[in-house]
Amino acid sequence: MKDTLTPSALYQHCDLTQLVFETTDDLKPLNVPLGQQRALEAIEFGIDIEHEGYNLFVFGGSGLGKHQLVQQIVAERAASEATRSDWCYINNFDDAQKPKVLQLPVGMGQKFRKDMEALTEDLLTSLPSSFQSEEYRNRRQEIEGDFQERQEQAFKQLDKDAEERGIAIKRTPTGYTLGPVIDGQLFGPEEFKKLPTEEQERLEKLIADIQIELQDIIRDMPLLQREHHQRIKALNQEITQHTVEQLIAWIENAYRDNTEISNYLAAAKKHAIENVDFFLPNPTTPDVEDAGNRVAEFHEYRVNVIVDNTDTVGAPVIYEDNPTYQNLIGRVEYVSQMGTLLTDFTLIKSGALLRANGGYLILDAEKVLTHAFAWEGLKRVLKAQQIKIESLEEMLSLASTLSLEPESIPINIKVILTGEPTLYYLLKEYDREFSQLFKVAADFSQVTDRNTDSVRLYARLIAALQRRNATRALDRESVGRIIEHASRAADDREKLSLHVESLTDLLHEADYWAGKSKRGIIRLEDVEKSIEKRRYRQDKYRELMQEQIVRDIKFIDTDGETIAQVNALSVMQVGDYSFGQPSRITATARLGQSGVVDIEREVKLGGHLHSKGVMILSSYLASCFAPDQPLPLSASLVFEQSYGMVDGDSASAAELCVLLSALGHIPLKQSLAVTGSINQRGEIQAIGGVNEKIEGFFDICHARGLNGQQGVIIPTANKVHLMLNKDVRQAVTEHRFSIYTADHVNDVIELLTGQSIGVAEPTGDFPENSINRRVCDRINQLQTLHQQYGNHTDDKKSGTDGTQAI
Repeated sequence: MKDTLTPSALYQHCDLTQLVFETTDDLKPLNVPLGQQRALEAIEFGIDIEHEGYNLFVFGGSGLGKHQLVQQIVAERAASEATRSDWCYINNFDDAQKPKVLQLPVGMGQKFRKDMEALTEDLLTSLPSSFQSEEYRNRRQEIEGDFQERQEQAFKQLDKDAEERGIAIKRTPTGYTLGPVIDGQLFGPEEFKKLPTEEQERLEKLIADIQIELQDIIRDMPLLQREHHQRIKALNQEITQHTVEQLIAWIENAYRDNTEISNYLAAAKKHAIENVDFFLPNPTTPDVEDAGNRVAEFHEYRVNVIVDNTDTVGAPVIYEDNPTYQNLIGRVEYVSQMGTLLTDFTLIKSGALLRANGGYLILDAEKVLTHAFAWEGLKRVLKAQQIKIESLEEMLSLASTLSLEPESIPINIKVILTGEPTLYYLLKEYDREFSQLFKVAADFSQVTDRNTDSVRLYARLIAALQRRNATRALDRESVGRIIEHASRAADDREKLSLHVESLTDLLHEADYWAGKSKRGIIRLEDVEKSIEKRRYRQDKYRELMQEQIVRDIKFIDTDGETIAQVNALSVMQVGDYSFGQPSRITATARLGQSGVVDIEREVKLGGHLHSKGVMILSSYLASCFAPDQPLPLSASLVFEQSYGMVDGDSASAAELCVLLSALGHIPLKQSLAVTGSINQRGEIQAIGGVNEKIEGFFDICHARGLNGQQGVIIPTANKVHLMLNKDVRQAVTEHRFSIYTADHVNDVIELLTGQSIGVAEPTGDFPENSINRRVCDRINQLQTLHQQYGNHTDDKKSGTDGTQAI
């Protein structure tokens, strides 16, 4: 069945009686997203459920406001939840390469850090003072005096023994010299040689004995000195311990309820007592240099607060805009000293996963996947439920530098990914771990139903966006026009587009034009101008292609009749702007066996969907006109002056009509253009971009001059998608342009030819002069020719006597 559409069927106006307000300032803003109930329930479920693996993937087309909505919902939920912990890394005094982690109540991390800084400062000032006290000096002098006295006593006793034996011990710069004393005079070598031999031997023996005793005393000196050092060290440790215990008592008392801190303070106290020299001034270096060096020496007493939730209200909500591996997991930094890379636990930095620990982490899925190793790192953390901070080089075994092995941190987090539907389904298909870690999918809708309730809610949505973006208020007529534009954007008069980004852009642009006109509110003409100017800014390529047609550079006829030629309609996409363009399809049909040849496919310019459409029309043609015999036909179809890819099956109805025209030698009206796909029963199926296609052909006809005969044939199923522009509607109202609908290809061919398709009689024949009769007659002619040529070929292959010719 075919029908001619009236102007009222071409556009769905907004009923302004449904909008009971003067401006959007009178409306209560819509605080919940419109038409996203399914997604909202999924998000609520994913946030509430606490089992492992129930992270969320929120997906939908770009511009739907997914990210903003997710942040709003999560922030509201997080605000009512308990604030989580602070996380710190502290020195491991047993193994500095393996720092320990501290989990502290909120605010305690910074407090503990400051307390440890104060303690270190106290140690640096109080310990040197303790070693300069009078008590310490007296006790040390006592030890030093005792040591010196014992040294001197040993040598005095030896001197006395030697003197009694007539031997003198003389100290020289090179050591000790022993010699005999006779009559109070020390004998020299020359005098010694003058003594009798027996006397010399006696004295030499005495000297040897004294020398042995001297050697024993000298050999015992290191032991005596060691004892002396031990006594000094014990004194230092005693003083240190006393001072450190006094200084550290207050911090131990402040954190006595925290076992981990108490254990750390005990280890720090032990380390300070055993390494008291670290706290004492270095007399060999200037004070300024010494102070700088000493600051670097006391990293082991610092507290590295890597997560501070002091200012966080409720659970943390983190959005990481640059989700690299380091920004997600954390990193260990290095400093260069004398050409060497050095690090310690104070150079450990947290990542987004740790900052969001106990709360929510929102990530853009595409950004995570495009950063090297970020996706694998995220999955590893979610599977292990803990974070191990290590450099990427160390993880890949690419670094030979000695690094740290920080203690792993347990994690309890809800990760929310946002992205495109294609990305979600690709991960679902090709990443087996994805379904285990992201078990909740929240699918955002692109459109919502257009009815009285949704129109009123859409007006409130506009009011909410108007206030959020601080634009001028809109009057009722401008809101109604935006709602109509939303239906056009949805390609369905019974739907409304939920593309928040485009709606926001339209408000900004309308506000701009209202300002240019010095108006206090946005009116209908401002919205109209915004839509018109947006199209104008993107319309260069449409105008160039239209100009080629109007100047007859690209051949498109818009009047007259031609055999085997028809106008089809297609949609061109340039960025996010689409427009319609007519294309000429021609066909040839002749005797042969190759069937219908799609030239676009043969030269690899035809897509899969287009090839499918050609195969379907070939099947329909054979089943209708040659169901019981072969179809001896060689036909070809081509889009004329097409130099790029052709895809889609929306031209299959036009291709079938032009093929029937070529077979039956039936002229087709060039004043009409056709769009629609067919199935194997010849039924016309809906296609996309119907508004752009109609407007594209209308623009060509309008440029050449409308004569009342031009129009477009579309599938009946596409009536609900019509939201045509004002120029087309005006032309239809004035009967200068027509829009027809068709349910079957028979309706299309009748409109294109002005002839009857013809219904088969009981005998199986079609009426005279009908389209089907002319096509059948031509096919019968081809069958006869095929048989004649077949017999002639058989005669040539066989001799007159029946023998086979070779």
